[in-house]
Amino acid sequence: MSDEKIRIGISSCLLGEKVRFDGQHKLDHFIVNTLGEYFDFVPVCPEVELGLPTPRPALRLVGTPDAQRLVFGKTGEDISAAMERWCQRRVAELEKEQLCGFIFKKGSPSSGMERVKLYDQNGIPQGKGVGFFARAFMAHFPLLPVEEEGRLNDPKLRENFITRVFTLQRLRQALGAKNSFGAVVDFHTRHKYLIFSHSQKHYREMGRLVAQGKALPFATFLAHYNELLQAALHLRTTVSKQANVLQHLLGYFKHELSSDEKQEALGLIEDYRNDLVPLIVPITLINHFVRKYNQPYLKQQIYLNPHPRELKLLNHV
Repeated sequence: MSDEKIRIGISSCLLGEKVRFDGQHKLDHFIVNTLGEYFDFVPVCPEVELGLPTPRPALRLVGTPDAQRLVFGKTGEDISAAMERWCQRRVAELEKEQLCGFIFKKGSPSSGMERVKLYDQNGIPQGKGVGFFARAFMAHFPLLPVEEEGRLNDPKLRENFITRVFTLQRLRQALGAKNSFGAVVDFHTRHKYLIFSHSQKHYREMGRLVAQGKALPFATFLAHYNELLQAALHLRTTVSKQANVLQHLLGYFKHELSSDEKQEALGLIEDYRNDLVPLIVPITLINHFVRKYNQPYLKQQIYLNPHPRELKLLNHV
């Protein structure tokens, strides 16, 4: 893993900044204390940056999903146009930050990623809204990983988001060192089983793209490759997908493993399939086989070490 921290956009209140409408914050200790060891945060608070005071009257979304408006709950004053103009300027500014993702504040009328309360003409809220800034950000950066702090409490969603962030950073580092077709081929080779664990369909499509890549302009090839990569990783892994990959990896040792070693590995994969042990258990054993038998191809497979062990993400999936 690189020592370079990964730049991530984030709702300012999650870092402990007192920018909420009530003058408080929503400090998230996991984000700040744990992810902060690896992420360099770029804070954004749409409402304060727009010029609203703290504390301030609460805002809400009103209208329909296709025609949202941002208004003050008590007075009904509409600030949609001003917020929309600010959002367009801010997302353009964020281009220079080279972000690898964004963590939004759940439920915020400006920053909520999904299921934000949207009040209809009768004043009845339904969870169909998207925060003004979150919507603008996702439209401007459609391939960047995004998540809400509340959803990061789900171990599978957390692991998926962080995997996507680290993978995007590795792709950028590979291209930064050598912006070439060969760099993408090397990246693709090392990420074979990681991609495979999310989507065999996308992996096969990416393989066809790589095979014909030299016939395309590099920028066109890279854009299409990244689009397929992000689409693949956006799909969550399942126990069945992971067990399939683990069995593929075991096949690399068919001439080395003793009968007892093979039975132990198959038993752990089955235990994982039956939710008796987390994914880290069979992966640890396969990593042991990689070192013991000096398996060169698997040594480079990111699947076996997709993010820092200290995050313990595979201990809970």
